[in-house]
Amino acid sequence: MAEQLTHFYNKFQPSHYNIYLDINRANKQFSGTSTITGDAKTQSISIHQKFLNIESVTADGADVSFTKDDDNEAINIDLPKTGEVTLAVKFNAKLTDTMMGIYPSYYEVDGVKKQIIGTQFETTAARQAFPCVDEPEAKATFDLAIKFDEHAGETIISNMPETRTENGVHYFDTTMRMSTYLIAFGFGELQSKETTTKSGVKVGVFATKAHKADELDFALDIAKRSIEFYEDFYQTPYPLPHSWQLALPDFSAGAMENWGLVTYREAYLLLDPKNTSFEMKQLVATVIAHELAHQWFGDLVTMKWWDDLWLNESFANMMEYVAIDAIEPDWHIWEVFQTSDVPAALQRDATDGVQSVHVQVEDPAEIDSIFDSAIVYAKGARMLVMARALVGDKALREGLKNYFAAHKFHNATGADLWAALGDASGINVGAIMNSWLEQPGYPVVTAKVEDGKLTLSQQQFFIGESKDVDRKWQIPLNSNYDAVPEIMADQTVTVGDYKELRQANGKPFFLNVGNNSHFIIQYDETLMKDILDNVDDLDAISQLQVLQDLRLLADGRKNSYANIVPLLPRFADSHSNIVNAALYRVANNLKKFVTPKSAEEKELKQFFDKLSSAQLDRLGFVPKDGESNDDQLTRPYVLGASLYAENADAIASAHSLFKGNEDNLAGLSADVRAFVLFNEVKNFGSEKLFDQLLAVYRQTSDASYKQDICAALTRTTDPKLIAKLVSKFEDAETIKPQDLRAWFRGVLANTEGEQAAWDWIRNNWQWLEETVGGDMEFATYITVISSVFHTSQRLAEFKEFFVPKIPTPGLTREIKMDVSVIDSRVQLVEAEKADVNAAVSHVVK
Repeated sequence: MAEQLTHFYNKFQPSHYNIYLDINRANKQFSGTSTITGDAKTQSISIHQKFLNIESVTADGADVSFTKDDDNEAINIDLPKTGEVTLAVKFNAKLTDTMMGIYPSYYEVDGVKKQIIGTQFETTAARQAFPCVDEPEAKATFDLAIKFDEHAGETIISNMPETRTENGVHYFDTTMRMSTYLIAFGFGELQSKETTTKSGVKVGVFATKAHKADELDFALDIAKRSIEFYEDFYQTPYPLPHSWQLALPDFSAGAMENWGLVTYREAYLLLDPKNTSFEMKQLVATVIAHELAHQWFGDLVTMKWWDDLWLNESFANMMEYVAIDAIEPDWHIWEVFQTSDVPAALQRDATDGVQSVHVQVEDPAEIDSIFDSAIVYAKGARMLVMARALVGDKALREGLKNYFAAHKFHNATGADLWAALGDASGINVGAIMNSWLEQPGYPVVTAKVEDGKLTLSQQQFFIGESKDVDRKWQIPLNSNYDAVPEIMADQTVTVGDYKELRQANGKPFFLNVGNNSHFIIQYDETLMKDILDNVDDLDAISQLQVLQDLRLLADGRKNSYANIVPLLPRFADSHSNIVNAALYRVANNLKKFVTPKSAEEKELKQFFDKLSSAQLDRLGFVPKDGESNDDQLTRPYVLGASLYAENADAIASAHSLFKGNEDNLAGLSADVRAFVLFNEVKNFGSEKLFDQLLAVYRQTSDASYKQDICAALTRTTDPKLIAKLVSKFEDAETIKPQDLRAWFRGVLANTEGEQAAWDWIRNNWQWLEETVGGDMEFATYITVISSVFHTSQRLAEFKEFFVPKIPTPGLTREIKMDVSVIDSRVQLVEAEKADVNAAVSHVVK
């Protein structure tokens, strides 16, 4: 890919598009005309295209010379004059199966194969649908007209309402001023449900008819209440007439915030109200709230260029929790943030070479690669949680209202947001937050008693090989001792006489209360002993933090897993799901220290039984009516641990549930169905059961049930069935490309399947690149491999295969980081294996 040195918008600034598309599903072709009115700053201009055949270009009705430059995804056009001009570009192209641009989604109803057409234009795929200046800053208004090979009973929807149909052409109302990547449409045999917000916004959920009508209800309710919440919180009206939510059977990402027509993977929009786990309801609700937060933050006001992607994603990631916490306060949704986003950000951000939240980028392939969920989404959201805590909600809301008023229908940068929040709060927010925004990584704050004085110091925390370049952060310390400064900007801070402070406060010294700031703490022996002696008095988040920080310090070789092992039973009886999440994250990390089927693994299973057996007795295998949310969310951790431990009661209970529901496995409680199925496959499996579940997987439209079957089948220990499973990886009729990564990871993480999965990806990399290489999920296949490998042999094989691919745009950073991730894990295992296994043995004996 040639480097694009100049943004096309600098030379040609569109103000309005008339786009006509004629789409033929039967022959997978489309054609059209893109008519663009804009201001030409020079006579030589460029607009974007990708995979389009350009038939002609006119300027103000007259033919002009042009050249197609595929290296830069461009059409270079020579104009007779500068100033306002109307270009008309005629083109044609093919529909593809890459889930980018305009593409078909496939599904079945009653055994009949069908398809609907949808779109995915972020980041740079609008240019695959029509010639345009495909850059966020190039905002314009759009008139869309679409014709397709239509038959009775079909529906077409887009960003704006349809105004009329003439001669089979559907015309849509003029959009607001918006970026190209947010244009969207979809058509086919769709069902829908609609409602209206208090302010009059129409809200609708659309899906194929493969789904039961009541599967749309949950999303409709969450979408309506989210929009109502945001209108109040942002003090800015939703700016469009409607908000449609469309579930696409094939979708590469989780969801996409197209303005007025949000598209989703079916699993993240539709759910069975009668049988869906509480965890899945939380996930679907936060995804919907995330995309609807974007309707203001990202759509109404858009980042100027992709380097400020965090402005969109970090903010929506924080606001999804703010919104769901407001509309469903009993869910305690911020606990999900603590168990998913926070550990993901802390783990990823500790590897040297990780991107900063704000990152320079130009090449389209590199743009896709910056969508690092642990950094731009999770770390960025943590950063904004810190900012929210600093300024308070009153100033946050006032600042956002002013930010939207100043920049609506235009673009903004991070500096614009900090300025708005600073003006509202009277705090120099930018000065504090830029140390988090512009620098990769985060600090470990060392807290120790030195010569009787409580002293704090900061240093960048790393896991693996690293080069310390003396970075410093402005750290909101959030201590439970008032004597500690609010912000730590210096390398070292002396707080005061420790004995006096301890006596005056009457409780152990603690930093980062609430775990909202992006750093970890290493307490010295005196301070940590005090914390552990009083651990039962700590709230759940503080207990989570103790386990989280000890685990990370062990990964970073500033502590040892052998020291953590004897502490884990202290937390095993907690009724808090977030404590159990942290506990079992540590416990599962111990699996890398044992060899499969060894005496050490047998003792580790006994250790897991010691951690989980009392909770298994308390909770039982099956959810109970009226049990707490905590118990519902804790049970999966306990069942997973019990089945790994080969607990006889757990195995028998799961088998009994399977036998009792053999004729209706879909009817098993979604909270435990995955455990029942994988227990059966692993401990009582047969080829007949395997084939039966695979057939059900192909037939069911219940995404949650599909995920459970995937989790079960990838646990098989039968080499013949593993081979059969791997043979289905390239069979889109069985495993859709959007779902392949989960299947691949499941087999790779299965000791018996690791070799087969690793061989498959090395032998079929070219096929994988051609199939999913165009989307932002592609590089995460490498991340998945790095999350599993932990031996020197696998490290050598990983390097042999992937290091030659380092020059590939979009893969460079991922490969370099993942070599470091595996290398650090290999060194950790080799150094600590004996001590860790001895510690486990000591606890179980």
